[in-house]
Amino acid sequence: MRDELEWIHYRRRPDTSLEAMHAFFRDHTYERHSHDAYSFGVTETGAQTFRCRGAARTSAAGMVMAFNPDETHDGHSAIAEGFTYRIVHIGPEVVAEVLADAAGDAAGALPLFAEPVLHDPLLARAVSDLNRTLLDEESALTRDEAVRRTVYAMVRRGSLHAPPIDWEPAVRPVPAGVRAARDYLHAHVADDFSAQRLAEVSGCSRFALSRAFTAAHGLAPGAYQRQLRLREARRLLGLGAGAAEAAARSGFADQAHLTRWFRRCYGITPGAFRAGRLSARR
Repeated sequence: MRDELEWIHYRRRPDTSLEAMHAFFRDHTYERHSHDAYSFGVTETGAQTFRCRGAARTSAAGMVMAFNPDETHDGHSAIAEGFTYRIVHIGPEVVAEVLADAAGDAAGALPLFAEPVLHDPLLARAVSDLNRTLLDEESALTRDEAVRRTVYAMVRRGSLHAPPIDWEPAVRPVPAGVRAARDYLHAHVADDFSAQRLAEVSGCSRFALSRAFTAAHGLAPGAYQRQLRLREARRLLGLGAGAAEAAARSGFADQAHLTRWFRRCYGITPGAFRAGRLSARR
């Protein structure tokens, strides 16, 4: 939703408790409210102010807001020019599942965040990346990996306690499960499946598979999947398929989704690739 003054871009996952919003507000004021999820926002421009835990807080550009489930807060712009921010809402069950998978057992008590505003560029980047992944409607595998990275970043950098996980393990031999996962990705290029499905194929946890796969191939499974889809799209385009058909048959959400990633990786559009010509001036 956009108008001359304020705009909102919002997505909600119907299959899991994940929400994302990218918005610009100038006059809008949030009433006091809470969410039944962890809420993490990154202020991109301007500044916003809110009351939380009995005190006034301000999040300026680059800062992260961290709300625990059921934590009440309000909010409005701190300056006349308004503010732009990205926010994600992650259900407690999603956080618990990610941490349990990483620990190889029940993760125990869920993390709590002592400070509603954090200045942490790494955490800000993780939250922003997850927000973009959800808004861009990336594949389930890419989405699951972005959720995992964000939860790890939140727990490591902002919470009162974290599960005892070896975050920097020594390099180990690549397990046979990585080969099984790779073969599955090649055999199901256009299929949308979760990180859990790939873990089941590999016979190990999502945490272990992601680390081993990245060490072996230099790409996380989601990025590897996208690479395979781009290559399939190139093959189809080369055979004369239109961009919309190539997008649908190679697993992209739509033609725009394919074009976005095609240009990011190859520097040209699918149409230019299909036509086989590119201007010398760029």
